Amino acid sequence: MQLMNIVHCISRLFMHPISKRIFKEEKRMKSSTKSMVTAIVIAAVIIGAFAISFSDITMTATFWSLVPPVVAIALALITKEVYSSLFIGVLVGAIFAADGSITKTVDLTINDGLISAISGTAGIFLFLVLLGAIVALINRAGGSAAFGEWAKVHIKTRVGAQLATFVLGVLIFIDDYFNCLTVGSVMMPVTDSHKISRAKFSYLIDATAAPVCMIAPVSSWAAAVSSTASDLNAGISGIELFIKAIPFNFYSLLTLVFIVTLVLLKVDYGPMAKHEKNAIENGDLFSTDERVDGDDYDANDRGKVIDLVLPIVALVIVCILGLLYVGGFFGVDIWGGTECKGNLIDAFGNTDATVGLPWGSLIAFIAIVIYMVARKLVTFNGAMEAIPQGFKAMVPAITILTLATSLKNVTGLLDSDGFIDKLMNSDAAQSLAWALPAVIFIVACLLAFATGTSWGTFGILIPIVVTMFPDVNNPLLFIGISACLAGAVCGDHCSPISDTTIMSSAGARCVHVNHVSTQLPYAITVAVISFVMFLFAGLLGGLLNLGFTVTAIVSLAVGFVATVGFLLIMKARQAKA
Repeated sequence: MQLMNIVHCISRLFMHPISKRIFKEEKRMKSSTKSMVTAIVIAAVIIGAFAISFSDITMTATFWSLVPPVVAIALALITKEVYSSLFIGVLVGAIFAADGSITKTVDLTINDGLISAISGTAGIFLFLVLLGAIVALINRAGGSAAFGEWAKVHIKTRVGAQLATFVLGVLIFIDDYFNCLTVGSVMMPVTDSHKISRAKFSYLIDATAAPVCMIAPVSSWAAAVSSTASDLNAGISGIELFIKAIPFNFYSLLTLVFIVTLVLLKVDYGPMAKHEKNAIENGDLFSTDERVDGDDYDANDRGKVIDLVLPIVALVIVCILGLLYVGGFFGVDIWGGTECKGNLIDAFGNTDATVGLPWGSLIAFIAIVIYMVARKLVTFNGAMEAIPQGFKAMVPAITILTLATSLKNVTGLLDSDGFIDKLMNSDAAQSLAWALPAVIFIVACLLAFATGTSWGTFGILIPIVVTMFPDVNNPLLFIGISACLAGAVCGDHCSPISDTTIMSSAGARCVHVNHVSTQLPYAITVAVISFVMFLFAGLLGGLLNLGFTVTAIVSLAVGFVATVGFLLIMKARQAKA
């Protein structure tokens, strides 16, 4: 017996390196095969796009106008590689818009796509770099490490860490970009210490960004909606229309209910369950070979919690002031107008986040550098090194955002807005008025998912909804507006090319494809419940004429019960498994 054990040990000693080499070779061959298949699929897509563009098919204002983003999304989910997928989507859109002309395709891809995207979002790029630099500076000063140590003492459970992330996400309701990156930088030490997977962390960030902003009367999203609706002669002001639509925004409201219930019941399903199980049992926060790590540098051990809290609070306050300043609250806006002086709501409606957020973050960065150097937590040279570190951390987000915006630009060249307009004003859509909110919700979901922009989606659909329901005394007007806004948020939440989804991945330092694939079942769950609730609300408010208040209360109550009930069922199934 002893001899057999010795032989077994010797055989393992010699066979282990061989089996290791065989495993590596198999892995290399699988990777090579996958790359070959991906190349064939991409080549087929491009050749197919040219073939279609040479045909007599009308591309503009038809279904074909939405094909480029659909191609990009499909490739991203199939290949698990987002950069080339987005670029192929841009290329297909340019081919369609150029009618197959190679030179015009290149011109549209570069000028109307990439260059236009970079120039149009330069302000957000600057904000991202400055925010990344601030995070790097706080980390160097030891503020994040100190907060992590504090959190280990005061936030003692995984449930507490997730609820704390949720609460912070709800509190930062001013802007979704700001929400994603701030919550990510503040709460990462806490969630990491409690072995919460980056996929779950990024979901918590994403689900409390756009959904919260869409139901907050003082936010960049409320401003965008109210300004879109203000010139439509709806018989009601834009901001009043937004506020009255909040009780029917089922997707946003039920997402918050879903998160709290999910966390309290300690239930996960779909791909997220695998990530969470791996994080808890093995301490692996990523569950895939690909990692998104921060820079390695020594944090100052003299840092305190105040060295994280004070800079973040200062950043929030200065960014809000920046948004108000740009919008003209303090006298004159950046366009020279004085109409919004002293009016908080109008100033938010008139502001431009691509100017206001860089304005505030630059001032905050300078103040934080002075504070950290004065506290002798970092040297001036060390503070300056945080700038390229911040830029480096945000390169993936900036790249994806550039390509996603390029895709939106080339899709606009194909007049996708016109296609949606024709679809919603068709005779079939008008024949069932009470069911239209549910139809609007689905259309908004698909449009936002395909284009990656919720603002662009409600910008297209709000005028159509107001035309469909011109009577301000009809609850269907507010249910329809809510369906438009909820669908826009839902599609944006699900889409891998959405800027908010990209920001959430960046804020949580989560592999982007992992974030998209793990949160999709959760988002779809709430979307299905929301769809049923829009049918139910349309039935109560449109067919039965129960009025605004009764319809809102009953619909929300049923939606709440449905959401909690579904998760209780999933919890029971998990217990049996």
